Amino acid sequence: MWPESDKTQELLLGIKAGNPEAMNRLLEQHRDAVRRLVQMRLDVQIQRRVDVSDVVQEVFVEASRRLREFVNEPPMPFHLWLRQITKDRIIDAHRRHRASAKRSVDREQAMHVPAGMDRSSIELAAQLVDNELTPQAAATQHEMAQRVEAAIAELADQDAEIIIMRHYEHLTNQEIATALELTEPAASMRYLRAVRRLRELLGGASSSAG
Repeated sequence: MWPESDKTQELLLGIKAGNPEAMNRLLEQHRDAVRRLVQMRLDVQIQRRVDVSDVVQEVFVEASRRLREFVNEPPMPFHLWLRQITKDRIIDAHRRHRASAKRSVDREQAMHVPAGMDRSSIELAAQLVDNELTPQAAATQHEMAQRVEAAIAELADQDAEIIIMRHYEHLTNQEIATALELTEPAASMRYLRAVRRLRELLGGASSSAG
């Protein structure tokens, strides 16, 4: 989901050296990733009132304002820093439009997989369900994706968050640990616990459907 780190580091060094074009190139390089994150995290009801592009622009304005501070003393990898700014802007949008959202905007990790992104749901399902329920055996891949997404929506916020970070944002365990301020063993344990609960929900849904 996020651009290659080598290119990012090269541009960060350019910013630190005073290259006036490096900042624009760095942010533009991350535009698609930020847009996907906003589409995935911003409540569907709010997306009917707030243009995703406007939220992305807010992210870049804030990132531009704080970028010099970041390059002088980076607290974490750049993409995790930009991800945190994006999450803050999404939370702000939820608070501004509290009355318009069906889901409580206090749940900061709203889950929405836009069209074209259900491949992650299908791949996750293939790892979790029994053989007879693999995407090849399901009625359609779209149905399998919907089943996984519905199960994620039933998870506790903490469990849904780490599943989304791992399988939809494609962050590593180390990156998740950094973003959540956990040790790597603690992040791994939380992820395994969430996967177990997700598998149980998928199994229960399959039994009910049967």
